[in-house]
Amino acid sequence: MLITHDTRCALDTVVDLVNSAPEDDSAPDGLQDLPALEAFVRSHEVSEVGVLTEFDLSAVRRIRGRFASVFAAPDAHSAAKLINELIAAAGTTPRLTNHDGYDWHVHYFAPGASVTDHLAADCGMALAFFVVAGEQERLRRCEAPDCRHAFVDLSRNRSRRYCDSRTCGNRLHVAAYRARRKEAAG
Repeated sequence: MLITHDTRCALDTVVDLVNSAPEDDSAPDGLQDLPALEAFVRSHEVSEVGVLTEFDLSAVRRIRGRFASVFAAPDAHSAAKLINELIAAAGTTPRLTNHDGYDWHVHYFAPGASVTDHLAADCGMALAFFVVAGEQERLRRCEAPDCRHAFVDLSRNRSRRYCDSRTCGNRLHVAAYRARRKEAAG
């Protein structure tokens, strides 16, 4: 599956957006206030975004939950329904553009769109490409018992199980190793 630069950026953005939600009541919200949303927009180089407001913050938090539902969808039909709703609500308007040193790519949001519509359109289309390609199962949640972060499995053989092999994967492998050693020691 060919993943263009703009699609990869949208995938990284939607994964970080979904993972900014608190996993439980004790965890902080990654988008707790307007400066956090502004930092998110800057760090992901979300283009053509005007002045952000509290309304934008509230709307982005709502759409974050809808994107989380896509990663939890049990099958392609369910994922497609959710993605179609996101894209339709955004008023998708595909257009070719080249800006900020990037070659030609497609923006799916309408000129002057809110940050929420921008994210729904571009990130929704990036996720749609996976459903179209029959790769919806690559939209996953970490299998570590204490982590449910979203990620996109871009491994060749679709075998990635953890959001980050250096943290979640390594932590579980070390725990399994220690348990085997303890059992062997009797």
